[in-house]
Amino acid sequence: MQINLISVGNRMPGWVQQGYDEYAKRLPRECELVLKEIAPGKRTKNSDVARIVKEEGERMIAAIPQSTHIVTLDIPGKPWTTPELAEAMQRWLESGQHVSLLIGGPEGLADSVKQLARESWSLSKLTFPHPLVRIVVAEQLYRAWSILHNHPYHR
Repeated sequence: MQINLISVGNRMPGWVQQGYDEYAKRLPRECELVLKEIAPGKRTKNSDVARIVKEEGERMIAAIPQSTHIVTLDIPGKPWTTPELAEAMQRWLESGQHVSLLIGGPEGLADSVKQLARESWSLSKLTFPHPLVRIVVAEQLYRAWSILHNHPYHR
């Protein structure tokens, strides 16, 4: 199974890329984590934010591989515990489908993207900086994998 992390945002600081890479490389091929960055729309004081979010959504949809299980990361989503994430990962592995996890930009995900989702996961009711979300998601996926394989990482 390949897990595609499709995220609005590019040109991340080095610490973000380093943190993400650290956990992504720990995952085995059976749960390969692949980052697909979506260029954010330009935001200015007088920007049409609705149009920008819609266009970001269109670019996200174009980046989603065919026949993939789509999961949005969204505050109104289900707040999984780490063991619940491990259960979800087990379901995903058993389904034989690839998975796409979608992270929106500063204003969130486009409605067109939300409508494609089969699941929605909330990391927290807090709003996190989007670069940090990449690292947290990669770490939690590795932790979920470690639970499934009785690896000592998760204690």
